[in-house]
Amino acid sequence: MRITDKIANVLGYSKTTDLATTQKTITKTGNSYVPTIAPKTISQTRQDIKNYTDSKNMFLNVDNPKRYPYYNLLANIMVDLHLQSQVNNRMRKSLAKPFIFKDATGKIDLELTLQFQNKKFIKDVNIAILETIYYGHSLGEFDYVNNDLVFTIIPRQNVDPVNGFIYTDYTEDKKIDYRIQKEYNSWLIEFGDNKSFGLLDGCIPHVLFKRFAISCYSELCEIYGIPPRVLKTNTQDRVMVSRGEKMLKDMGSAAWFIIDENEEFSFAQGVSTNGDVYKGLISLCNNEMSMGISGTVVGQDTKNGSNGKEKTSVTILGDLVDSDLSLIEEVWSSTVMNSLKTLGIITKDVTYGYAEAKDLEALWKMVVEALPYLEIDVDWIATTFGIKVTGVKKLLANTANTKKLSLEDYESFFV
Repeated sequence: MRITDKIANVLGYSKTTDLATTQKTITKTGNSYVPTIAPKTISQTRQDIKNYTDSKNMFLNVDNPKRYPYYNLLANIMVDLHLQSQVNNRMRKSLAKPFIFKDATGKIDLELTLQFQNKKFIKDVNIAILETIYYGHSLGEFDYVNNDLVFTIIPRQNVDPVNGFIYTDYTEDKKIDYRIQKEYNSWLIEFGDNKSFGLLDGCIPHVLFKRFAISCYSELCEIYGIPPRVLKTNTQDRVMVSRGEKMLKDMGSAAWFIIDENEEFSFAQGVSTNGDVYKGLISLCNNEMSMGISGTVVGQDTKNGSNGKEKTSVTILGDLVDSDLSLIEEVWSSTVMNSLKTLGIITKDVTYGYAEAKDLEALWKMVVEALPYLEIDVDWIATTFGIKVTGVKKLLANTANTKKLSLEDYESFFV
């Protein structure tokens, strides 16, 4: 496979390398659990706080815990686009980070790193690890498909990690004790906390309240945008009623009704509003979800936002991403690497990790300050900053007159 430029920069290589894949294919002789899971349709009916509390009570039931109502509710709320964006923004920053393998001495194993860099199962394993932050627990299974190793998460609705059971049909009581199976800790591995709800638990009420606010806001738009129409007529005369119905239908799609000429109808006088109360609730719910997932509100408050606030928010999100990367490294060290060694996928004594992040802006500042006094390797500059260097200009004798360099005007220094 061909090493990408991004990986080359991280590892300190400026040339591409071709390596043959030497991974040994092992035939799986044990049980496969994913194909035995019965597919189920997740209900899309309206959910409320009662559904939320009932599902949590079933989740926490000591005698016969059932998790499928709770995880079905999570699947239902994850259609909220704001919540999706917050989770994806945080997860994808971690998944986009190039990984490396290091030997016992701390030196990068370039061959092994390149061999596994584009393997999909590694990304799927990392997704399962990161999802424990949001869902609490993940159970997944290795298998071979067309001679390629794959990793699949077993639906959480079908797993009881407290007692160690897999339900082929979560509405029935037939179950498998997966922790006593020979595939456990090799083909079958799990991550996370057996009893944790995860970060998404705190987002459920806000998504439900947000849906309620949007529904009310929609009704408000309908009532105030297109007021309903009233026709008074003799309701005992079917001809007049039929003529009135036809007339109201022909006038448009707004709501209408017919009352008797001796009846009275009036709207109750409510609080005059333009919908600010609903917009405020929607904004509150969005901000609370952002705080739970990203630790801050990033790029959403256009009214009260500022450049300094946004920079601080991005820094906080970056700290959470660094924490997620540390979690991935920890789980690989304690669980995943042992499984891959057992399966013969990795035979070397290596550790999974990430290259140390570089502050390119601060590093470039140091380079600029050192240039008048030191000779700097141009190949390193090209690799680190992506600047193609073809030569070096002679500095002026009076360095005080030398134009100050920045990342934006590096062409004024290098030819």
